[in-house]
Amino acid sequence: EVQLQACGGGSVQTGGSLRLSCATSGVTFDDYAAGWFRQAPGKVREGVACVGNGDHSTHYADSVRGRFTIFIDEAKNTVYLQMNSLKPEDTAVYYCATWPTMSLRPWAYEHWGQGTEVTVSS
Repeated sequence: EVQLQACGGGSVQTGGSLRLSCATSGVTFDDYAAGWFRQAPGKVREGVACVGNGDHSTHYADSVRGRFTIFIDEAKNTVYLQMNSLKPEDTAVYYCATWPTMSLRPWAYEHWGQGTEVTVSS
């Protein structure tokens, strides 16, 4: 059974940093890609960052490139999202997901963790 447990959300001021963690079980990152997604109130879920299986190549949404970093600790079977220079528009519930195919499209993933809320105040 695949399980994902996301944590690390919180409230920060503009310019602050947070690191989200997504602990997984039932998958290995040799075979599975992973992604972080977010959903702001009244908006559709959007892809933020993803990391590929095997070579761990990364891809970012334009809105976060240069500020966010996705990376994997294989020993811990955990995928992280380091978020720096946070802006109020980054406020959302953040979700992690995994599936063999790397994508920023939420519908490409079938295994999801619960959300963790990020609030950035100005």
